[in-house]
Amino acid sequence: MTRKLFLCFTFSALSALVFGVAVVFAEPAANTKEEIRALNEKINEHKEKIKQLEETISKYKQNIDQKQTEAVSLRNQLSILDNRTGQIQANIDVTKEKISEAQLEIEALNLSIKEKEQVIAKQKKLVSKMIKDIHANDQKNYLEIMLTNDNFADFYDQLQYLETVYIDLGRSVKNLRLAKEELDAKKQQVAERKKVYQQLKQDLDQKKQDLQEQIGAKQTLLAQTKSSELRYKTLLESLKQQYQIIESEQRSYEEEVRKKLAEQEKLPTIGNLILSWPVPSRYITTRFHDPEYPFRRVFEHNAIDIRASHGTPVLAAAAGYVARAKRCSTAACYSYVLIVHTSNISTVYGHLSQITVTDDQFVNRGEIIGYSGGTPGTVGAGPFVTGPHLHFEVRLNGIPVDPLGFLIQ
Repeated sequence: MTRKLFLCFTFSALSALVFGVAVVFAEPAANTKEEIRALNEKINEHKEKIKQLEETISKYKQNIDQKQTEAVSLRNQLSILDNRTGQIQANIDVTKEKISEAQLEIEALNLSIKEKEQVIAKQKKLVSKMIKDIHANDQKNYLEIMLTNDNFADFYDQLQYLETVYIDLGRSVKNLRLAKEELDAKKQQVAERKKVYQQLKQDLDQKKQDLQEQIGAKQTLLAQTKSSELRYKTLLESLKQQYQIIESEQRSYEEEVRKKLAEQEKLPTIGNLILSWPVPSRYITTRFHDPEYPFRRVFEHNAIDIRASHGTPVLAAAAGYVARAKRCSTAACYSYVLIVHTSNISTVYGHLSQITVTDDQFVNRGEIIGYSGGTPGTVGAGPFVTGPHLHFEVRLNGIPVDPLGFLIQ
C-alpha cells in the first residue's frame, strides 16, 4: 500500500469515527425512550389527580369559611369538624399522589442517567480511538505528506481534510463535555427529588396524625356535650371564662416580675431577641390567629401549636426568669410555664404534663423546663384539646404576637 493510500485510509477511518460519534449522541436506545415516555404519561396522570383533589380541598375550605360565619352552635361546630376531616383526608390523598409522582420522576431520571452514561462511555472510546489515529498521523511531518502526493493540489486537499478532522474532534470533545454536564444536572435533579420524596413521606405521617386528631376532637366534643346544644354553650362559656382568667393571670405575673427585675437591673433591653424552637418538631398544627381554629368564635388562637409526642422535653426558647410555673392535678386544669426575657419578650409553654422549674428561677436557653402534654384526659391538658402538642406563645410588651417572627428559621 502506498503512503498516499495509507493516509487516505486513515482519513476515512477518522471520518467514520466522527460520524459514529454523531450517531451515538443522536440516537438513544429506542426501548429507553419508550420507557421514559410511558413513565411521563403516568406522571401526567398523577398531576391530573392532584389537580382534582386540590379542587376538592378548596371546596372543603369554602364550606369551613361559610360555617365559621354562622351562629355558634354544636351542630355548626360538628359540621366544621366534618369538613376539616374531609379536607385533611383530601390532603392525605394529594400527598400520596405527589409521592407516587416523585417516585416516577426519580425512575425516569435514573433511566435517562443510565442512557446518558452509556452514550458517554461509547463516546469516550470513539474519541480515544480518534486521538490515537491522529497522533499516529502527526508523527509524519508536512514534507513527508507533500512527498507522497503527485501534486501540490493533492497535498493541500489532504491538509484541509486533516484540519476538518481536527475540527470534528474538537466538536466531539465539546459534545462529550456537554453530555457530562447534562448527566451531572440529572443526578442533581434525582438528589433533589429524593429530598422532596422524603419530605412528602414525613408530611404524610403528620397529616395522618392530623386526621386522627380531628376524628378524636369530634368524638370528645360529642362525649362532653352529649349532643346537647345547651351543654355545648355552657362548656363554651366556661372555656371563655377560663381563657380570660389565664390571660389576666399571665399579664399580672409578667408585670410583677418585670417590675422586680427592672429594680434589680437584671433584664436590660438588648435589641431583637431570637428564640430557639422549644421542641425538636417544627410541624405546626394550628397557627397564630389561625382562621380554621375550631373555637375562634370564642377567642383567637394567640399562639402556635407544635406537634410533640406526649412527654417530649420542652426547652426554654431563650434565657430568662420563670414568672409563673402553674401546676395542675386534673385534666380540666391548664398547666403552663411563663418565662420573662430581655427586649420586653416573654414566652408561654402550655399543656405541660410535667413542670421541672419553679417561680422566680433563672433558666438558660435550651434548659428543660418541663414535658409536653395535650393528650385529652391527661393532667394539665385543659379542656377541648385534640391531641399531644405544645402550645407556644410569644408576647411583646405583654401582647401576643406571631412566634414565627421570632423563632430561628
